[in-house]
Amino acid sequence: MKPIVFLALAAVVLAGCAAAPRAAAASKKIVFVAGTPSHGPAQHEHRAGCLLLSRCINELPGITSVVYSNGWPRDPHAFDGADAIVIYADGGEGHPAIQDDHLQVLGDLMKKGVGLGCLHYAVEVPKDRGGREFLDWIGGYFETYWSVNPTWTADFKTLPRHPVTRGVQPFQIYDEWYYHMRFRPGMQGVTPILTAVPPDRTRGRPGVNDAHGGNPEVQAHRGEPEHTMWVAVRPGGGRGFGFSGGHYHKNWGNPDFRKLVLNAILWIAKVDVPANGVECTVTAEDLRQNLDPKGR
Repeated sequence: MKPIVFLALAAVVLAGCAAAPRAAAASKKIVFVAGTPSHGPAQHEHRAGCLLLSRCINELPGITSVVYSNGWPRDPHAFDGADAIVIYADGGEGHPAIQDDHLQVLGDLMKKGVGLGCLHYAVEVPKDRGGREFLDWIGGYFETYWSVNPTWTADFKTLPRHPVTRGVQPFQIYDEWYYHMRFRPGMQGVTPILTAVPPDRTRGRPGVNDAHGGNPEVQAHRGEPEHTMWVAVRPGGGRGFGFSGGHYHKNWGNPDFRKLVLNAILWIAKVDVPANGVECTVTAEDLRQNLDPKGR
């Protein structure tokens, strides 16, 4: 009997050794790119927001995440093995994705199927430098003289059936909700996630044509619903999302607001979203942690 027991134990050990590399290979990696300090206290808290979301992600089995602060990672190997990248930073001409060779770096990663998510201002890139790429990578972006960035209370009365909305209830919340994004023609491969009807005042005064504050096209759609969060699939199988909220750090304390983004991060990394979404407790004290020094 002893040889049989030994052989059985050996088989178990060998099976475990064989399984370990498979388990390691199955682990998912999320990379957060947190922008430099911006705006007033408790606004555009890129680092604190990324650290909070990362902590929630790291509580899940089989997933690890890392946060790079103050913009684009200096480590040339930061994105090695990444399944998804989340950028929470100021956009426009200063967007970290369009500096130096970063569009090329991201483009190579997108070709490999890496997911990309952009939060708040990070959904804005110049039309002629990043616009085409963002249409491909995440399905849409904030285009100046087309999109607007007002503050308003969005009332999200219904949510579509999608893995990203699992466990999320309709909610309303005040934020700087950008809308009237430039999307792919015909919304091809794009699924709106958050949709609400903005107050007419947020579209700007008639006749105004401002880079961010209103334009004739957005004014022509008064009273119509607008999308403030969306997900997209790429022809090659990669995934992306854009979330235009996130101006006010306190909003990460709203469980539905937070869960939507956490679910979306899993989804772009091709992780099965739990039936009830990503559960993560965030306290008032948690929201006071890691804030940028802004002369409080």
